[in-house]
Amino acid sequence: MSVFRYNEQLKVRRSKKWFLILPLLFILLIGGSGTGWYSLNIKPLNPSDTALRTVTVDEGATENTISSKLEQEGIIRSPVAYRLYVRLNGAQGQMQAGGYELSAAMSVAQIVDRLTKGEVAIELLTILPAQRLDQIEEAFSEAGYSDEDIEEALNSDNYKNHPALIDKPVLASLEGYLYPESFQKTPTTPLRSIVELSLDETALLFDDKIKADLQTNHGLDLHQAVIMASIVEREVSNPDDRTKVAQVFLKRYKEGISLGSDPTALFGALLFGIEPGVSADTPYNTRLYAGLPPGPINNISAESLRAVAYPADTDFLFFVSGDDGNTYFSNTLAQHEALAAEHCIELCRSY
Repeated sequence: MSVFRYNEQLKVRRSKKWFLILPLLFILLIGGSGTGWYSLNIKPLNPSDTALRTVTVDEGATENTISSKLEQEGIIRSPVAYRLYVRLNGAQGQMQAGGYELSAAMSVAQIVDRLTKGEVAIELLTILPAQRLDQIEEAFSEAGYSDEDIEEALNSDNYKNHPALIDKPVLASLEGYLYPESFQKTPTTPLRSIVELSLDETALLFDDKIKADLQTNHGLDLHQAVIMASIVEREVSNPDDRTKVAQVFLKRYKEGISLGSDPTALFGALLFGIEPGVSADTPYNTRLYAGLPPGPINNISAESLRAVAYPADTDFLFFVSGDDGNTYFSNTLAQHEALAAEHCIELCRSY
C-alpha cells in the first residue's frame, strides 16, 4: 500500500469519527435533561437581579454585536449561547433597532422575544420649532407626563443658574428657551431631565462670538435677541427669507418704528385670554406699541437666532408673506400695500 493511499484512508476514518462525535457533542451541549451547557447558559444570569438596564440596538446590528453588548451590560451568561439560541430559533436578522429595558432576571428566550417584537422602551419626545410654551406642555402631556410633572419641570426657578438663561428676567417663564429637538426617553425618564437637555441645546447657541455680535451690532442682550428671533421664527419658515425678515425688524426697532408683527398680536390675545386678532390691545401687540414685546412668543431655532445676529445686507422696511409661501419685501408703505393686495388674500384675511 502506498503512503498516499494510506493517508487518504486515514483521513476518511477520521472524518467518519468526527461525523459520529459531533452530534454527541451537540447533544451534550444542548443538554436534554436541562443541565447541559447550552440549557444552563440561556437561563437568566441572576433571577433576583430585576434592575432594568437600557440597551440600544442600532440599525443593522449583528447578533455578534448585540450579544457582546448584552454580556457587557451583565444581562446574559454567554454570547455564544445567545447566538446559538438565535440561530436554532430562526431569529437571525430579526432584531429591531431601538432602546430596550432588560434585566439579568430575563432568560435569553425572553430577551430575544422582546428584541424581535420591537418592544422598545426608549421613545422620542419631540419639541417642534415655533411652538408656544402651552403647545410644548401639550406635547409633554401626550408623552404621558402628569400635570404635576409638567408644572414642576417648567418652573424656571429650577434652572436659575443655567447658562441658557443668564439674561432671562427672573420672573419670566421658559417661553422661547426650549430648543426644538427630539429627545430620547424611557418610561422612567424625568421630564425635568428632558427640559434640561433642551436648555443645554439652547445654551450652545449662545457662544461668546454671537453674544458679542448681538450686543455690538444691534444693542441686544440674549433675552432681547431671543424675543426678536422668536418673531422671525414665527413669521417665516423659509430659511432663505429669515435674514431679510430679521433685517426689516432690526431696522424698524432701531428707528423706533413699531415692528408690526401680526403673530405678536395674536400671541398677546391668547396669553391674556381675549378675542384673537391683530387689534387685540395687549403689551405684545407690536402693531400698537413700538419696541420689543415683553417676552418671546415661541421657541427659536439656531437659524433664526443667527438671522438676528447676522441679518441680510438689505434695506427693506416692509415684508408680507404671500398665499404662495413666498415673502415679498419692499421699501415703502405704498409698495407694501400693493404687494399685500396682490399676494396675500387668504392669509391676510385670517388675521
